[in-house]
Amino acid sequence: MSKVDLSVKLGKLELKNPIMFASGTVGYGNEISKFTDLSKIGAIVTKSVSLKPRKGNPPQRIFETASGMLNAIGLANVGVEAFIKEKIPFLEEVKSTVICNIAASTIEEYVECTKILTNESTIKGFEINVSCPNVKEGGLQFGNDVNAVGRITEKVRAATDKPVIIKLSPNNSNIVEFAKTAEKEGADAVSAINTLVGTAFDIYTRKPKIKNITGGLSGPAIKPVALAKVLDISRNVDIPIIGIGGISSWKDVIEFMIAGASAVQLGTINFVNPNAGIEMLDELVSYCKENQIEKLSDLTASYVL
Repeated sequence: MSKVDLSVKLGKLELKNPIMFASGTVGYGNEISKFTDLSKIGAIVTKSVSLKPRKGNPPQRIFETASGMLNAIGLANVGVEAFIKEKIPFLEEVKSTVICNIAASTIEEYVECTKILTNESTIKGFEINVSCPNVKEGGLQFGNDVNAVGRITEKVRAATDKPVIIKLSPNNSNIVEFAKTAEKEGADAVSAINTLVGTAFDIYTRKPKIKNITGGLSGPAIKPVALAKVLDISRNVDIPIIGIGGISSWKDVIEFMIAGASAVQLGTINFVNPNAGIEMLDELVSYCKENQIEKLSDLTASYVL
């Protein structure tokens, strides 16, 4: 069998392989670069960037749960000005596709951030975070309002000619309607899913284990939910889906693709094994050879019912 083609397309964005690093799990890239070869990864999604710096939520901000973790970081970041001056120089040297995740408290802030960063050649696309479950403003109020998601998509789409990916929340009644709206307003792709809302308590002090009380649940515990959401979206929209949620092995990657994902993002697993993404690539090639699959992308939405 000839060489296996691992490349995938997200609209007009082509990645060398479907493995992406999820926003917030590898910082701005330099934090994880000592532990893995970023040039081999399909894409890096940066930690969220907002117009102004954010301190985020007070600690405790992370708590390990059964088969996952809760986080309430609160979108702490350096702000767009420092991001350009301090973070982009490193990202320029990384031979991987860089996608910037943008967070905001208002629609105008999403647009302004996009306009500023669209001129940066290192940034190949934008992931718009409309669905963070652990900030007081923005976050869920946008992610649970289909009209707000539509307006954000429309305005951001008009602000850049680069690919726009809308990151969807699972914490609403019908994620499909949000995906349809994003598609209608010009999104090139959607990411699904963001974290589920969760909490935990200390049984002796009776206090929350997260200072914010609730946080975003990620890791293997949410994988079946994420798979079901990806499947549901794939049956109803034509734009690509980036699958996220508890992906810990190459088998998980295949499963998400079969359900309808064109690519996947690794999140919680990066804290366990920063080199997991690269280790998955060889296994994906072996799987394709064993199953006579020349193009990995042929697996997308290949489920049999």
